[in-house]
Amino acid sequence: MHVVATAGHVDHGKSTLVERLTGTWPDRLAEERRRGLTIELSFAWTEIDGRLLAFVDVPGHERFVPNMLAGVGPVPAVVFVVAADEGWMPQSAEHLAALDALGVRHALLVVTKADLADPGPAARSALDRMAATSLGSPEVVPVGRGWDLGPLRRALCAMTDRLPSPDPAADVRLWVDRAFTVRGAGTVVTGTLVGGTLRAGDELELAGERVSVRGLQSLGTDETEVSAVARVAVNLRGVDRQRVRRGDALLTPGAWMPTSEVDVAVRADGDLHRELVLHLGAAAVPVRVRPLGTDAARLRLRSPLPLRIGDVGLLRDPGEHRIAAGISVLDVRPPRLDRRGAARARAAELAAGRVAPPPFARFSELRAMGFPLAGKRIGEWIVDDEALARARDEALSRFAEWSGRDPVAAGMPVEALRRVLRLPAAELVPAALDGTGLVIADGLVRRPGASLPPRVLAALNRLDAGFREHPFRAPEADDLARLGLGSRELAAAVRAGRLTRLADGVFVAPAAATAAAAELARLPQPFTVSEARRALDTTRRVAVPLLELLDARGLTTREPDTRRRVV
Repeated sequence: MHVVATAGHVDHGKSTLVERLTGTWPDRLAEERRRGLTIELSFAWTEIDGRLLAFVDVPGHERFVPNMLAGVGPVPAVVFVVAADEGWMPQSAEHLAALDALGVRHALLVVTKADLADPGPAARSALDRMAATSLGSPEVVPVGRGWDLGPLRRALCAMTDRLPSPDPAADVRLWVDRAFTVRGAGTVVTGTLVGGTLRAGDELELAGERVSVRGLQSLGTDETEVSAVARVAVNLRGVDRQRVRRGDALLTPGAWMPTSEVDVAVRADGDLHRELVLHLGAAAVPVRVRPLGTDAARLRLRSPLPLRIGDVGLLRDPGEHRIAAGISVLDVRPPRLDRRGAARARAAELAAGRVAPPPFARFSELRAMGFPLAGKRIGEWIVDDEALARARDEALSRFAEWSGRDPVAAGMPVEALRRVLRLPAAELVPAALDGTGLVIADGLVRRPGASLPPRVLAALNRLDAGFREHPFRAPEADDLARLGLGSRELAAAVRAGRLTRLADGVFVAPAAATAAAAELARLPQPFTVSEARRALDTTRRVAVPLLELLDARGLTTREPDTRRRVV
């Protein structure tokens, strides 16, 4: 299916043209029929040479330009109508400005009422105005009352054959252009599906809430599945009609990121007013405009929209009844501009027409923002290679600073390193350490084989001298303090294998346990704690935890009467 919108001045024959092509008079409201004037969006369809064509007929009166924009916003092709007897008119100009702002490139110029006047002047005037716009030089087809529509149908087929193919696997964003209630079925919304696939039973998001699809219709026929491009009517289960309005969007859950602030590229001839209305898709949202340089601006939306980088819309000044600018979304999560000079720097960045993706971002976030999914994949994250290389360099320097401040520490906490590297998640720290020689163990970043500071080594050497003379006598707290061995230094010595901790404040040489077992083997078996203490020439403060250590290592066993024997 192809979806084509009409455009052109009021009473130039857009609806009549649609009726002649489809056999259906598109206006559906009683007021429209009474006034002979299209007010709302209307739809009709036909088949031409095996191609299904759905027409979105839009109003041409200046009072209903917002309705026109809701109709053409999601549609990639247009039939631009100019009457031969009146020629180019004010609403012709505003509709052309809107289409140019939206970047519509596929168009057909139909000169109606060619039976009443020579279509040549109207066609030349329209082509002159279109030449400098995105429409370029469309094919011209004159049409008069009773004329054969064969040339028009062939031109429509040629135009639709040039339209790009949609992606049926794309994330769904169906801009709602109409909502109504069907008795017995509930709320139904309609729109132009330009990407993705809708299925009966689908779970979708609407205004931040989950909704389910009870049924689907396309071109008046019940369907179980509809792929883009298509006009589609969606019956929503359990949704109050009053909750839905034009400009809402049915979305693939979790795939879009509603935003109320965006940076955009601007195509405008003059300065922009600060208060304008953004038209994008079928939505129309008042915005506050902050220019950033000559070709970019920041828009603050009164209500959030599910936007992505690359979305195209326009800014309209409803007070002056003019299209103020076309816009292309550059960033849906722009940085704050609080710092002095931040706005100037941001303007320079936006002047390039693109912004860099975040160096570290979740896959789902990048997809929702519209960035290319390029970079190194780490779990659910995508990281920039250069940013990761910078993180590695900084990890080394930050670890060195940390170790310099606390040379006997067991290591730098992973969370502390994550914060100083400004990484968004701890799972990225191992990648930032890859190739640095640093490792993670027990939640700490450390360098394998790191030696103790010289002053600690000197103190331990003095302890070793005492252990050689009395291997089972532990130094007293005062002795340790005089040697400058506090709790941190002692813990570091234990981690380095230079001491064995028996109990709080009780340390011996690492070989003490094995040597004690050998000494105790010479005693009559089993032996008591006192007999062991005397044999080891030590105190009960050392003997009790040393025997417990021997038990734990399986070098001794305990008898029922608390005596022990060497295994």
